[in-house]
Parts: sequence; C-alpha cells; structure tokens
Amino acid sequence: MSGKAFRYDTAAPVLVTGATGYVAGWLIRRLLAEGFTVHAAVRDPDNAEKLAHLRRLERDLPGRLKFFRADLLKDGSYTEAMQTCRVVFHTASPFASVVNDPQRDLVDPALNGTRNVLASVERTETVERVVLTSSCAAIFGDVADIALAPDGILTEEVWNTSSNLDHQPYNYSKTLAEREAWRIVGTQTRWRLVAVNPGLVIGPALSSAPTSESFNIVRQLGDGSVKAGVPRYEIGMVDVRDVAEAHLRAGFLQRAEGRHIVYAEVLSLIAMSCILRRHFGDAWPFPRRVLPKWLVWLLGPVVNPMLDRAMVARNMGYSWRADNSKSRRALGLDYRPLAPALVAMFEQMVAAGLVPPGTGPGGPGLAPASADAAQEGEAAREGQLSGRRVVRGAPPVVETVPGALVAK
Repeated sequence: MSGKAFRYDTAAPVLVTGATGYVAGWLIRRLLAEGFTVHAAVRDPDNAEKLAHLRRLERDLPGRLKFFRADLLKDGSYTEAMQTCRVVFHTASPFASVVNDPQRDLVDPALNGTRNVLASVERTETVERVVLTSSCAAIFGDVADIALAPDGILTEEVWNTSSNLDHQPYNYSKTLAEREAWRIVGTQTRWRLVAVNPGLVIGPALSSAPTSESFNIVRQLGDGSVKAGVPRYEIGMVDVRDVAEAHLRAGFLQRAEGRHIVYAEVLSLIAMSCILRRHFGDAWPFPRRVLPKWLVWLLGPVVNPMLDRAMVARNMGYSWRADNSKSRRALGLDYRPLAPALVAMFEQMVAAGLVPPGTGPGGPGLAPASADAAQEGEAAREGQLSGRRVVRGAPPVVETVPGALVAK
C-alpha cells in the first residue's frame, strides 16, 4: 500500500474485461470504492452464481455496476460495453500451465481477444486510455533467460524471446498479446496504452471458486502432492490487491506510461512452504526439503506433465531478479508483505474445500477465511472511503487526479 491517496474524476464510466477474473474482482472493488460506474464485461451476465461476489461489492460500495455480455473471440462484442467509457481495463486472458491445445486454449484468446478489444477502442471516441493486464511472462520465458538480461536483472525494456507453442505456451501467449497491443497503439494518437506486468499473483480471491493458476501452486503445497519435496524454483510474487491498485493508478495517473514490472518479493517454493508451516504447523503436509535438480529432471515428467525436462533444465536452480522501481516511482506503489497474503489464500482454499481439511494440531480448529471475510477484512484494514484512501500509521497525502487524460 502507498502512503499517498488519490482523488479520481469518476464522471465517466470505465470498462473491465474478464470481470469475473481473479485480478478483475479486486480491481472492480477498488473502482466501486472510488465511486466509479463500472461496465463489467462477462461471458454470461445471467449467471447469478458466478456474478454473486460482484453483486455483493455493488451492494456494499458507492459505485455502480453494469454487466455486459462479451466474448474474447467474437468481433465487436465489447463495443456496446465500451460506450461512453474513458478508460478500458483489459484483464481478460486465460492463465493455465497445462492445456490440450496451446494455440486454441491460450494464444487465440490472448492475441485475438486483445485485437478484438482494441478494435472496439478504435471505434469508441470517448476512450482515452487502455490498461493491459500483461505479465512478467512477457518479459522472460525461463528463469535461465534472466542471466542474459542487462546486468542479469529484468527491466521493462526486456522481452521474452524464448517461449513458443511447445515450450512455455502461456508465456508465449502473453508476449504475443502485449506486442500486438503496442503495435496497434502505435498506429494512432488518440488513446494511450499502459501495461501492468505482474509476477506470480497471490492472495485471497473475492469469488468462491478461483481459477487462477497460482491457486493450483498453493494447493499442491498443502494437499500432499509435493510432500516429498519441491524443486529449487523461485519467482517474483505480488499481492493481488497491489496488482489491482497498480491497474487503477495506471488508468488515471498522468505520469503512467509504458510497461510496469509489478512484484513485491522473490519467494521460492520452499519459502512458501515454510511460511505456511510457520502459521499452520503440521496440520497439512507442507514439503520440508528441496529436491535435487537431477532427480526432478529424471522423474518430473513422469509425475507432472508440466515438469518436462526443458522446463526443469531452464527454470530450476536459477535466481530470479527484476527491477520494480518504475512501479514504485510512477505508480507510487508501496508493496504489501507476502506472508499474510499467502496465509489468507490458503485459508480461503481450505474453506472452499480446495484443500483437504488439516489433520494435525490446529487443523480442525482453524477458522478459515471465506470470500466475504476477505472482502470485509480488506475494508477494515485499508479504511477505504469513497474517493479517498486512508493509510494507517501515516497522515494521508491526497493527490487530485485530473479528469482529462491526454493521449501522448
């Protein structure tokens, strides 16, 4: 969280694509807390169960929420939802590590979906800025690539050049989609593009059935899948609420431009396990040791299709380093510690039945966090008010954000 708060001009509505997604939920919460009218693009606006958590947000916060039917692969399906909007937050994109057809399941939705949304932007004169949810996956393909970056550190100038349909297809899809967005924005001068490139996003979801791949990673740490040990793998991670805040500021701060690496800390799989064990004890079979790379290389493909030998060779045992100073400077982000986010995420998964109940000391007595509890706890911790953000422990510094956005 940042020690500076911002006042936003909420006169014009904003569009959030992929509104039922993990990051999108928290972004919509922030927008509604500020008093925006949010046009939420979803596949099925009649699916009451899937939209219930967003309806609760509208009930509890001062902003307004309007749902629109849209499909990433259907030309023009975002045009109606975009009418009169000043800012478009394009968060919709699949995130999965194991798919049957990478072209169909990852590349086509990411690339063609981006083209589709930006085609609607071209037809909508009121849009002045687009915020693209990209990823650090568009900056590097394998952790081994980082050694080739200038000074061995990832920056916004670095692009992923090692991924393809057969190796790291998710990373490949994010790279193609972001490159295409920058190509399209370069053909005109009316609207501006700002990209948010988060690391691995963790923390509780607002929906009761989260689908982000990060939940699969955390689930495996507690369900016994990797109780024998984990590979030496590390990556930059960030609280989902900081990612939402990054999007909000990228959408309205005049100084926001280009790409922004967004992460708080670098954690390894064994460090994540240690955080969970420190909080929950031995109630779940969290792994206690790091497996040697040769063993993971030999047996990984047998036990997990994601761990093919190229993946192991180029990602296990390397250091992950990236520079997040631009996000701190341009967006004013002051990142949350990750341990509380990881604990809250695991508690929510237990409550949702995504992880078997703990059997050791403290397991049955755990009071897990539901999606509603996550939302209520967040409001209490942040002290959010309409049009203002109050930061505990420091007097709020309030910056007014101009209503007019100038596309440069």
